[in-house]
Amino acid sequence: MEPVITRFPPSPTGALHIGGARTALFNWLFARSRGGKFVLRIEDTDIERSTEESVKAILDAMEWLDLNWDEGPYYQTHRLEVYREYAKKLVDSGHAYWCECRPEDLEERRKAALAEGRKPKYDGACRDKGLSEGPNRVLRFRTPQAGTTLLQDIIKGPIEFENEELDDLVILKSDGIATYNFAVVIDDITMGITHVIRGDDHVNNTPRQILIYRALGAKLPRFGHMPMIHGEDRSPLSKRHGATSVMEYKKMGVLPEALLNCLVRLGWSHGDEEIFSRDELIEKFSLENVGKSPSIFTMEKLLWLNAHYIKEKRPEDLTGLLRPFLTERNYPGKPDAFLAGAIRTLQPRAHTLVEMADAMRFYMVEQIEFEPEAAKKFLTADMAGVFSRLIGELSALSDFGEASLEPVFRNTAEDLKVKLGKIAQPVRVALTGGTKSPGLFEIMEVLGKQSVIARLQKALRYMEQ
Repeated sequence: MEPVITRFPPSPTGALHIGGARTALFNWLFARSRGGKFVLRIEDTDIERSTEESVKAILDAMEWLDLNWDEGPYYQTHRLEVYREYAKKLVDSGHAYWCECRPEDLEERRKAALAEGRKPKYDGACRDKGLSEGPNRVLRFRTPQAGTTLLQDIIKGPIEFENEELDDLVILKSDGIATYNFAVVIDDITMGITHVIRGDDHVNNTPRQILIYRALGAKLPRFGHMPMIHGEDRSPLSKRHGATSVMEYKKMGVLPEALLNCLVRLGWSHGDEEIFSRDELIEKFSLENVGKSPSIFTMEKLLWLNAHYIKEKRPEDLTGLLRPFLTERNYPGKPDAFLAGAIRTLQPRAHTLVEMADAMRFYMVEQIEFEPEAAKKFLTADMAGVFSRLIGELSALSDFGEASLEPVFRNTAEDLKVKLGKIAQPVRVALTGGTKSPGLFEIMEVLGKQSVIARLQKALRYMEQ
C-alpha cells in the first residue's frame, strides 16, 4: 500500500488563521491516522507580502497546537532552480511558451473582451510565435483549448471543467519567480505528496494544476476540498465574528486541545461525539466523514469546550499555563503549590485562563478592597460580635483544612443564634472583597490561617468604624 504523505503550505503574509489551522489539522490527522508523513512548506513566492514575522507567527501557532511535522519547513524561495528545471521540461515538450505581451496591452484586451461579452482570459497572442526567453517575457502554460478536465474529489465527488474556459496561465513571471499554481504542483511532485487536502476556495485552481501534472507525465495526488468556515450569520468567517488568528485565542486563554477539538468538528463528525482526545482523533479520523456544507464556528461552542478541558486538567498542569496571565496583572509571585490549590477551586467555573486569572485576584494580592455595595450590605455593625467569635475560634485551630473549618462556623451560628447563611456572605466579602467566589471553606484552606485571620480583622475594624 502506498505511504500517505500530506502537506500544509501556508503563505507567510499574515498570522495563521482558523481556516488555515483546520487545514493543517486535517492533513496532520489524515497522515497520522494512516502512519504517513506530514510535510510543512512555506509558500513565500509572494516576495512583496511575505515576512519573517509571519513565518515565525505560523511556526509558533503550529507548535502551540502541537501539530508536529515530519519534513520541512521547506521554503519556495529556496527552490527557484527546481521550478526553472521543470519549466524547461514544459518548454521542451511544447507545453509552455514565452510571452512578450505587455501588462498594459493585456489590460486593454481584457477590457475589450468584457465589453464584447467575452471571457476576459488571455487571447493566446504569443501562443505560436515560438519566442525564446528574454527580458520582460513570462512563461505561459499551453492549456488544451478543447475537452474537459475531471477532478475526482474525495470530499465533493466528481467535478468537470471545460478546458476552453481555462487560461494559458503564467507559470514563470518576468523576474523568474514561479507562480502559485506552478510552484505548488512541482513541490507536490518532488515531495511525493499523495493527498492534497485544502479549502474549497482552491477548487478552481485544481483543473489547471491537474493539466500541469499531466503535461509532466506525473502521477496525480488525491484531491479533497473542504467546505469553508462560516460565522453564525452564515457568512464567511472574518474578524467581525471575533478573533480569527490562532495566537489571538492563546491570548484569550484558550487551551490548544480545546481549539483543536473545536476545529476538527468544523466539517468532520463521528456519530454524536463532541469531545475527542488526540489519540481518539488519530484513531477515528477519515475524509469520508467530512461534510460538504459550510461549517459554523461559534465562540459559545469553543468556550464550552475550553471550560471542559480546563475542568479536566490537573491543577498542577494549569499552573505554568496560567502564570503568564498572572504576570500580566502584576500579581505577586506565589509558589506552584499555592497556585494549584487556588486553581482547583476555580476550575469548575472558568471558561478561559483569562477568566481564571481575573478570578484569582483575591488569592494573589496582599490587601483586598471591599466592593462598596457588598461592604455596605454585609459588613454591618451587628456582625462585629460574630466576627470576633470567629477570629478567636479560628486562631485556636491547629488544622486549617475544610473538615476543621466547618464545625467552627456551625458552632458559632448555633451559639450566637444566627443562621449559617447569614454568616457566610459577610465572611466571603471579608475574604474576597465581593459576594461571588468558590466555596467558603475551600478558599479559606487555600488562603491559609494567617491571611484569613488578617482579612477578618480588617473587616472587623471596618464594622466597628
